[in-house]
Amino acid sequence: MDDKKIAVLLSGGVDSSVVLCLLARQGLHPDCFYIKIGPEEDAEWDCTSEEDMEMATAVARKYGCRLEVVDCHREYWEQVTAYTMDKVKAGLTPNPDVMCNRLIKFGAFHEKRGHDYDLIATGHYAQTEVEEIQETVNGQLVSRKLKWLTTSPDPVKDQTDFLAQIYDWQLEKALFPIGHLMKDEVRRLAEEEHLVNARRKDSQGICFLGKIDYTEYLRRYLGELPGDVVELETGRRIGQHRGHWFYTIGQRKGLGFGGGPWFVVKKDVEQNVIYVSNGYDPASAYKSDFCIHGFHSINGVMPSASVTFKIRHTPDFHQATLEQMDNGTFVVHSEKSIHGVAPGQFCVVYDDAHHRCYGSAEICL
Repeated sequence: MDDKKIAVLLSGGVDSSVVLCLLARQGLHPDCFYIKIGPEEDAEWDCTSEEDMEMATAVARKYGCRLEVVDCHREYWEQVTAYTMDKVKAGLTPNPDVMCNRLIKFGAFHEKRGHDYDLIATGHYAQTEVEEIQETVNGQLVSRKLKWLTTSPDPVKDQTDFLAQIYDWQLEKALFPIGHLMKDEVRRLAEEEHLVNARRKDSQGICFLGKIDYTEYLRRYLGELPGDVVELETGRRIGQHRGHWFYTIGQRKGLGFGGGPWFVVKKDVEQNVIYVSNGYDPASAYKSDFCIHGFHSINGVMPSASVTFKIRHTPDFHQATLEQMDNGTFVVHSEKSIHGVAPGQFCVVYDDAHHRCYGSAEICL
C-alpha cells in the first residue's frame, strides 16, 4: 500500500484509532478526517461530538498525521434523516446506520474529500477478499478481479450488515485494517499504544444521536398521534398508544400496557392501530417465510438459492433458501422461525457459510 494515498476516518472511538495505529506501524502516513454529522449545536441535545473531536485530535497528533473536519451535517439530515422519517411514518423499521455508510461515510465524504484518495480506511469489523473470475467479452475469454465484502472473525462485532448497502465502487476503495481482529485484541493494541481512548466505551445507538433518546427524537420531528392498541387474537382494545412510529414489530420492553407481557406483532398504519399478542414468547411474534424486495448486490453477483441471512445486528446467522418471484422479489424460507421480522428492516444475505456478503434487501410483508 506504499503507493496508495489513504484517508482514515477517525471517529474518536477506539476502533478507528487502532486503524491509524496499524497503518502507522506499516510506516504509512495517512491523512485523517473527522466527519461532522451531529445535530446543530444545542446544549439540550447533550451531544458527544466535542469529546469525539478531542479524542480524534489527540490520536492524529500522536502519529503525526493531520486531521481535517469534514462537515456532512446538511447531507446527513437531508438524506439519512429524510430516509428514516419517511420509513417510520410509513410504519416501517428503518436502519439509519446502514444508510449512513452508503450515503455519508462512503458517499458525501467521498464527494467532498475522499475522491482525492485511493483508499478510505474505517474502523469497521469487516473484511474483503478478491476473486479472479473469467468472462467472455466480444467472443474472447478475459480475466477480471471481483472484490467481496466478507465477515469478521468476531461474530459479535461483525459489521458487514451495516455495510450491505454500499456500492461496488465504494467497496473498491474501502479498507478495513482491524477487520481480521477480535474486539479484545483491538482493546489490547490500544492499551499497548497508550491511546487516550483505549478504555472508552463503544458508542451505542444511532450514529448521529449521541446521548439523545430516540423516542424523544421521533417526538420532536413527528409529534404524537394517539391510536388504539388491540390484542391480535381477540380484537380486544387493551389501551392507547401515542403514535405508531414509537413502536417496532417484535418489541416487548417499554410498552406500558397492563396485563402483559405484550409483544408488538403488527401495525395498521392507515387505521393507526398497534396489534399486540400476550405472553413472553407468543407464536405470532415469529415468522419463517417472508418477502424481500429491491435486492442490492454489492458487487453485481446475485445470491444462490442456499444462503444464510440476518435481519438485525446480532451474532446469529440463519440458514435459508431463497425463492425468486416473477416480479423480482424474493421469498426467504428460513429453516427456523425468526423473531421480530418487521417490514422496512434490511435482510442481509450471505453465502451458506456466512462468509461472503452478497448484499441486502428490504423486508416487505
